[in-house]
Amino acid sequence: FFTALFKIIIAAFVELGNDEVYYYTYAIRPDWSYFDHPPMVGLLIRLTTLNLHWVSDVGMRLGAIIGCAVSSYFIFLTGKRLHNEKAGWYATLLYNCSVYTGIIAGMFILPDSPQMPFWTASLYLISCILFDAKNNERHFDDRRNLFIKDEISQAGTFETTNKKILFLLLGLTIGLATLSKVHALFLWVGFGLFILLKQRKIFTHPFLYLGGLITIICLFPIVYWNIQNKFITYTFHSERVTHHTIQFDAFIQEIIGELLYQNPVVYVLLIISIIFCIKHKEKFSFNKTLWLLCMSVPMLLVFWGVSLFNPTLPHWSGPAFIPLMLLTGIYLSEKSNRIIPTAIKFAGGLIIVVLIAGAVLANLAPFNLGSKDKENYGEYCPTLDISGWKDFGKQYAALVEEDLHAGLMRGRTPIVVAKWFPAAHIEMYVAKQSHQQVIGLGKLEDLHEFAWLNKERKALQQGDDAYCIVPSNLPFNVKEMYGNLFTSVQEPVVINQMRGGKAVRYFYVYRLKGFKGNLPFIN
Repeated sequence: FFTALFKIIIAAFVELGNDEVYYYTYAIRPDWSYFDHPPMVGLLIRLTTLNLHWVSDVGMRLGAIIGCAVSSYFIFLTGKRLHNEKAGWYATLLYNCSVYTGIIAGMFILPDSPQMPFWTASLYLISCILFDAKNNERHFDDRRNLFIKDEISQAGTFETTNKKILFLLLGLTIGLATLSKVHALFLWVGFGLFILLKQRKIFTHPFLYLGGLITIICLFPIVYWNIQNKFITYTFHSERVTHHTIQFDAFIQEIIGELLYQNPVVYVLLIISIIFCIKHKEKFSFNKTLWLLCMSVPMLLVFWGVSLFNPTLPHWSGPAFIPLMLLTGIYLSEKSNRIIPTAIKFAGGLIIVVLIAGAVLANLAPFNLGSKDKENYGEYCPTLDISGWKDFGKQYAALVEEDLHAGLMRGRTPIVVAKWFPAAHIEMYVAKQSHQQVIGLGKLEDLHEFAWLNKERKALQQGDDAYCIVPSNLPFNVKEMYGNLFTSVQEPVVINQMRGGKAVRYFYVYRLKGFKGNLPFIN
């Protein structure tokens, strides 16, 4: 509860980032699936914004924050079942101290956000299928500020439930996780690998295959949409991961990125725990350790292998670290009796400092952390992705009204964009205030979802005027791109983003006059 409340406060003071505003477009146009990802994140945004009647920074992110709380509970239940209550508690703390699970998926609204509750629920269901509930519990004694051992016998939540139902529920949770991001199928890979190594008898259980069938049924929206669109999702993504030249720098970036995304303190704890649990088989159940490694290592190896040949993003492998947090919770439960071990206090403190510092920098810093050249002023500054757009939207809306009354532009002209960023920010924070449509004029691989939004919006007609907005941190040559499509491209109006009394970014607003009607480069 307190973690969720803290995140809601931070979310209220930090604007949405590039990816977050992009997934707002999923909510605008419901569909079976999308160019980049399956539909679950768009559905979640629809739910938490009350069907788009409460579109705000907090409303957009509320699903991620609630999802993190739900995931935390499943992590606790899984750790408790595998070892004891204390192991579940420690694993839950680690989950919230990870940058990926606690912030990237647990506060920002991304496809990972709706995936995490289903992913952690799947881990819990598998643990219920494979292992009996542990009766060696520890309970917290608030008088002594430590855990005390209490030999009791407790039935697990699913102890009396028919395992046939568990297989069916597992198929559903993995299927719903896949409707968030397709790599949730690694859950079946890890489960299948463990069964192959240690419990082959499960392969004779017919409900295992019925669970798999449920997952396949859940894939229908993704497959159906891709059939309609010539499997464009996979042709696009395959181009990102089909290089054949070894790139050690990309591999090193992946490893360093994983360390930072998991929180350096948490990452070190994970490594120590793996080594300790493997070396001391007499203290920990080898089967449980092996199962957690099966749910983690295959996914890590795949993305490490991909990163040797292609640039990758560290959050792609993020879920692979969740089973290792459970393993670390087991390790810490044998090493500490404190409610919060010192190492976890450091990890949590680091997360709190980073969040507060990020919010302060984004809202108050009188400087940008990127380029100081006028041509690309502010480029590579992460704080500009989460600040300044609301204020610019107000100033831009005033400019549009002035142009309209002065007769400088013809009617309620649209805003044209060539790339999904900054188009998504413009859609979220600018066009809503100025009551304009955002129209994509560019290549499909640059526009992404905006190419599909075009189909539902009024197309540019010959003779129409339009605006084009270029932030200085995302430089773009408007005359080169649109000079042949419009009669004239006027010199831009410059609107400064002010922070702490200093200009940290420039917004260039171009007036494009007289659309010629030919679109030779649009796919």
